Amino acid sequence: MIHHVSIPAREPQHVAEVLAELMYGTCVPFGPLEGAFMATSNDANGTMIEVYPERVTLDIPERDDQVVFSENPAPPQFWPFHVLLSVPREAEEVVGIAAREGWRAKTFGRGMRGHKPFFHVIEFWLENSVLIEVATPAMAQEYVDFLTGGRTATMSDPESSRLMRATHVKEPAEKPADAPAGNPRTAGPVSARVA
Repeated sequence: MIHHVSIPAREPQHVAEVLAELMYGTCVPFGPLEGAFMATSNDANGTMIEVYPERVTLDIPERDDQVVFSENPAPPQFWPFHVLLSVPREAEEVVGIAAREGWRAKTFGRGMRGHKPFFHVIEFWLENSVLIEVATPAMAQEYVDFLTGGRTATMSDPESSRLMRATHVKEPAEKPADAPAGNPRTAGPVSARVA
């Protein structure tokens, strides 16, 4: 069981306040790091999300001591991280909170293209930069049923893997017929495909 995670944000206090609202929890300062905050759920598992300023890193110190905070002078726009967060709210409430903040939130099925989804999540993009998959109680049950119901073996099948990857690959935007041929990796904007 994962009890807490840490994520970056441009406005850590505000992001922690929104996360606490999603969980019906509380937002409090994170003592060890100035400018960081915690969103606590007050649930029986002690679920908590630490929200750090986006330039903060966690480093191994030179001496054999505990983790230390450092700085990344050029943080990325998007992060290769996400977490699935179950909340005691319905989808309309979750999407409404994101809309109020001007952040993207949309429900998607996870699974293989052209097949019934394994489960559903709400992609909730904190500051339109960090992905939190939010699950309503019904979505959380779908997820648990999938992971505990022996259906994960599907993910080892090569064809199933190909169909799952097809829902998450960025493809070059279509170019006009009179556009010159070029390197598809550098030929203009891309759009994300989702299921």
